[in-house]
Amino acid sequence: MNDITFAGKQLKTFNVLEHAHKDWELICCTGGGGEILWQGGALPYGEGDVLVIPPDILHCNYSAEGFTNYHLRIEKDCTLTAEKIVKIADDSERHLKSCFEAAFYHFNGDKDKLSLLLSAYGNLIVSYVTAFSDRCALSPVTEKIKSDILKNFPSPEYKMEDFLHSLPFNYDYLRKLFKKETGVTPHEYLTAMRMQTAEKLLAGDKLYNVAEISEMCGFSEPLYFSRMFKKTYGVSPLYYAKNRRRKND
Repeated sequence: MNDITFAGKQLKTFNVLEHAHKDWELICCTGGGGEILWQGGALPYGEGDVLVIPPDILHCNYSAEGFTNYHLRIEKDCTLTAEKIVKIADDSERHLKSCFEAAFYHFNGDKDKLSLLLSAYGNLIVSYVTAFSDRCALSPVTEKIKSDILKNFPSPEYKMEDFLHSLPFNYDYLRKLFKKETGVTPHEYLTAMRMQTAEKLLAGDKLYNVAEISEMCGFSEPLYFSRMFKKTYGVSPLYYAKNRRRKND
């Protein structure tokens, strides 16, 4: 009932022309961000967001900075119930992203042998989307904070605290509201964005030293960056990079 009919992956893309599908389309943004447009409205999205698009809705995708994603199609008669395009935030552990990644891997393998596994992933993804949909409608102020973080986290000059204090709300109220709606505090969200970016740079083909990656991820002190990376991933940035390259050789 929740069978996956297609699974694809987009490298850095800027525009997707208007189109529609007879099945449900689910898009997991893995990097960058943009805006999805359709006759009924527009939704900005960024890394960690999942877009749920009902069948037969004409839509297009625009991004000034570019985006990457996994995108799936699930059969029209699945158990999803949305009547318009909706956006859902993945949790802090990125469980939905992991499901999309695994579904893409298995769909592009031996689909006949893995049909039962793909069906299981379809059911799991739909279950996650249904469970997360209760918290998908973020308040305008939470959206504003999230958007500011996504826009500025690569800059070492970014002062998130200053931005929060500039809003016409009590600081503690903003912190509690953001955590209630996203599962993490603004500071934890900012750190997660920086750590995920660092991990991608360390795992990539282009070689950077620790100081360069530190600055590219918004840290002014390489030593502090290294401590935060080890706290997050359990190893130093240098060890992580060497280990990933050894696996890729």
